[in-house]
Amino acid sequence: MDKQRFRSVCLKRLREASKNGAYKKDKMVLNALYRLIFQTKAQRIMLYIPLGTEVDLNPLIKRLRREKKELYAPFMEGKSFRLVKYRLPLEKKCFGIKEPKDSKQFKKKQIDLAIVPIVGTDSTRRRVGFGKGMYDRFYEKEIKNINKTVFVAREWCYSKTTITDDYDVKADYIVTPQYMDF
Repeated sequence: MDKQRFRSVCLKRLREASKNGAYKKDKMVLNALYRLIFQTKAQRIMLYIPLGTEVDLNPLIKRLRREKKELYAPFMEGKSFRLVKYRLPLEKKCFGIKEPKDSKQFKKKQIDLAIVPIVGTDSTRRRVGFGKGMYDRFYEKEIKNINKTVFVAREWCYSKTTITDDYDVKADYIVTPQYMDF
């Protein structure tokens, strides 16, 4: 199976997983993520603003903000993104993605833990995403500033064969309701 076909199968599974028991699945993932953040002593965390089939990070974001963690979110720029400090209110942008307002004062900092949504992974622990390549382009420039990366999904979709490319983002940890590796 090639990457395109795998992505299509996994997206279908994610849509189904989002219809049935999404709250319970997300809660399992969020609890595991919180334990991982605690274990790694992460203070500066990159996260994403969730779309419908992605794990809803909003309860975790609220908790981490109360604990005064530094949170950063993607801000779309062309075919990639850069990080901006997470702050409210969020604005709806392209692809229906919400993001914080632009913050030109942001100085690059070392990110302790990056939380990245996935569609699936393969035997190399590399990411199959939604097909736009934004995370790949971002990581190509910023990998030196990211200590650890955790992939999250509502449904674990895994290929035993290698279907990803060398430039695809690689995980240090994977957290789904069905599979947790940290």
